[in-house]
Amino acid sequence: MHSDLDDTMTASPPVAAEAAGPDLEHTVVSNAPARLDPHVWPADEAPAAWLPPAPAAPPTPSYYGFRIGNSQIVLLDAIAYVGRKPSTPRVVRGGAPRLVRVQSPTQEVSSTHLELRQVGSTVVAQDLHSTNGTKLAVPGHPVRALRPGESVVVTVGTLIDIGDRNVIEILPLQENP
Repeated sequence: MHSDLDDTMTASPPVAAEAAGPDLEHTVVSNAPARLDPHVWPADEAPAAWLPPAPAAPPTPSYYGFRIGNSQIVLLDAIAYVGRKPSTPRVVRGGAPRLVRVQSPTQEVSSTHLELRQVGSTVVAQDLHSTNGTKLAVPGHPVRALRPGESVVVTVGTLIDIGDRNVIEILPLQENP
């Protein structure tokens, strides 16, 4: 049996041209100012509300700080190692650490006694297995001794006693100059 569909051809119906629509294939963009169109202004004459906002200045980085006694403020923009004669560990996380030397006439303070670092919006203090220990006075809490190697999150106002009258005070956020 022979089918009549073998020689049937289908065609798309003709598409009516849009009378009022734009001809997107033949659009020409001109650099000439469009002063005749009341809805288009050159950038220097456009209403301010129509202009994109000026790019914001990047935020100034802020870091917590600390001070030992009445010494200068040290920013925690790098990990700080505090001790009688601090040294950099064999493995360093991040950039170059800051070594903060303290006086210890009776040798109560270990060579590298304490690590202080800013992690996001917190400050972490870690006893580095010091010989004579580290005492922590967090505002509103009783004074306690850190276990060797213990890390704790500390708040602004915390006092950390590492011996020989070396007391570290954690300071609020400071703008990096």
